[in-house]
Amino acid sequence: MVDIRSVGVIGAGQMGGGIAHVCALAGYEVRLNDLSRERIDAGISQIERNMSRQVSRGIIDEAAMKAALARIHPAEALADIGSTDIAIEAATENEVTKKAIFKSLEPHLGKDTLLASNTSSISITRLASNTDRPERFIGLHFMNPAPLMKLVEIIRGIATDVVTYEVAVNFAKSLGKTTANAEDFPAFIVNRILVPMINEAIYTLYEGVGTVDAIDTALRLGANHPMGPLELGDFIGLDTVLSIMNVLHEGLADSKYRPCPLLTKYVEAGWLGRKTGRGFYDYRGETPVPTR
Repeated sequence: MVDIRSVGVIGAGQMGGGIAHVCALAGYEVRLNDLSRERIDAGISQIERNMSRQVSRGIIDEAAMKAALARIHPAEALADIGSTDIAIEAATENEVTKKAIFKSLEPHLGKDTLLASNTSSISITRLASNTDRPERFIGLHFMNPAPLMKLVEIIRGIATDVVTYEVAVNFAKSLGKTTANAEDFPAFIVNRILVPMINEAIYTLYEGVGTVDAIDTALRLGANHPMGPLELGDFIGLDTVLSIMNVLHEGLADSKYRPCPLLTKYVEAGWLGRKTGRGFYDYRGETPVPTR
């Protein structure tokens, strides 16, 4: 069984940075890769800000933060990821992009390196079949934000062997996470349930049943949700929400997963939520304001 000591993370954005954050705090040496050194540096700076907030809240101490940050190393080339014990892909939710990353990484991998994808919806079996080690490939779906959320979905592809699964479960638990096994069906468990709810909230807005404010208030207070579904969609990223709905619609061939036309329109406009400053709310002022 592989003894994981080092972790490669491909993608220094919100998810990749969060995964690097929790791995470094758990004592692993982390190599963080992205398309440019600027993106990597920005990711590390965000990790430092997030850890500083944990220090201010008494979740970790200053010494733990400094030690964790010292374990995160920029990896400007994918080749730098190849010698790690497990390489976790956390790029954009696009199957072509993910397959290209794994194909580019393949020549640099050690013979025992495990591969994992943080995909929130795409078939692990298909991604694994594009590599030279489908038996050593697994889905590790961290929830967003990774430093705060306790769950990791573990998804086996059809070729994933038992040892890889056991190593993945133990690795996730070593990060202080609770694991849930999900079968390799479109969007797995969490997003199979959560994202259609967001899509239905967008239909509710599209059909004029309620305003942005009314829908989010209703779900926060009427269903005791910590965040309204439209606010949550903005937090996740509406492009990601649309991508997951397309995976569900195409993979399950059921009309109930048809993406709402209003969701498509927002993505086409580049109004993707918090990360672009506008989505179902406008975030460019002091307080978010509904856009509809």
